[in-house]
Amino acid sequence: MRAVLTRDLGNILLETPPLPWVHSDYYADELGTPLYKNFIFFDTVIDTSVLPDAKLRIMDIEQEFSTEGKRQINIDPGYVSLAKVVLASRKNYSHRIYLGKLVFAELELIYKEGRFHPLPYTYTDYRDVANINIFEKARGLLKKIVDG
Repeated sequence: MRAVLTRDLGNILLETPPLPWVHSDYYADELGTPLYKNFIFFDTVIDTSVLPDAKLRIMDIEQEFSTEGKRQINIDPGYVSLAKVVLASRKNYSHRIYLGKLVFAELELIYKEGRFHPLPYTYTDYRDVANINIFEKARGLLKKIVDG
């Protein structure tokens, strides 16, 4: 799977080890247990308008790795900017912005006062201080890329 992701998304800039998923049992029926999550950040600075196409490609990758109609992986594409963390979703809710191609953007974290901060609707795992620290590390690496 990593080879497919790097082929489509670029070189890995930062990757966390597998982290136990303890935030809900939402995925247990489809993916089994125990569940783990890791974050992978790529070294490519994207034009954010490609997020709908990225979400659709990720869904294809999830299907490629499915067994008997069940996903074996769940990938949530998004991006980190110096100001925010945004995820792509196929689910429409009041706080999500339609991007096209049945894909919506969800603002998860905003950067202010030198830190990322969650919003009222931010997913539980993105509120976790350890995960926020990971996004701040990714932001620092991005800042080096952007600043040259």
